[in-house]
Amino acid sequence: MINWSSRLYVGDKLKQNKDKAIQSIKRKKVTFGIYCITFASHPDNLFDIIDANELLFPHYQRSDIYIVGLAKGKDEAINLVHDMLMEIYQKTGDFKVKNYFT
Repeated sequence: MINWSSRLYVGDKLKQNKDKAIQSIKRKKVTFGIYCITFASHPDNLFDIIDANELLFPHYQRSDIYIVGLAKGKDEAINLVHDMLMEIYQKTGDFKVKNYFT
């Protein structure tokens, strides 16, 4: 099941098409170049960066996915994660990202 953060971060290249990208993901349609930033699947990590099309695979259909960011292209996704982490650290003094979003 896919859950969406109320504090969804969106990369600059995707801001104009954010709603269209979200609807495509919700409707399980193929997207091009859209990356989702989610809570990490491994406890030693902070985030995962996943191509939105991977969410169509059965593994992700059976998993709880919590999307906290969307970006156009992998480079923008990496930069967005950096910006998110810097903001979280500045506001909380820590890197407890799940606490920040929930």
